[in-house]
Parts: sequence; structure tokens; C-alpha cells
Amino acid sequence: MSHYHQVAEVLIDIEAALRQIGCWDAIAPAPEALRSEQPFAVDTLNFGQWLQFVFVPKMHFLVAQKAGLPTACGITPMAEEYFRGQQLPVAGLLAALTRMDNLLGGRR
Repeated sequence: MSHYHQVAEVLIDIEAALRQIGCWDAIAPAPEALRSEQPFAVDTLNFGQWLQFVFVPKMHFLVAQKAGLPTACGITPMAEEYFRGQQLPVAGLLAALTRMDNLLGGRR
């Protein structure tokens, strides 16, 4: 299985997990919110929105274009911090994000 195919599968898992925990928005944020230059767009989006409207689409684009993928990824710690204390079943999301971190970091 190609590296791109593995990344695409994990993106599907991330989307499914976000939907499962109710963190998938039906309405996109304003375009200016998506242009944030802060890490994870912390100044304009919550973490779930960043995953949905920035990370997932960008990664799908890179996979579709067979473009260079990031060689390092550290999303899981941010997710753990964001969801800490929330009463949401995030184990599936964290597992998918860990797989993505490992794939992009060269650990399969």
C-alpha cells in the first residue's frame, strides 16, 4: 500500500472520528478565519475546526496531487491538550491522529 494511500485512509478515520464525537461543523468559518498564520489557527478556530477546515482538506489535496507530504507532524499532543477535561469519547480520534503523526514522521 502506498504512503499516499495510507495517509488518505487515516484522513477518512479522522473525519469519521470528528463526526462521531460531534465536532464536525456543517457551516465553514469565515474565509478570513482560515487565513490565520498562528499554529493550528488558535486565534480564529477551535482545534476541531482546524482539523476539519485546514488540515484535512490540505492533506487530501497533497495526496490527490501526489505532492510532497510533511515530514514531521505533531498533532496528537495538541489534540490531547484541547480535549483534556472534555467529556468526549476521543480515543478513536487520538488513535487516528497518532497514526498520522507516525506516518508523516516516518514511523509506520
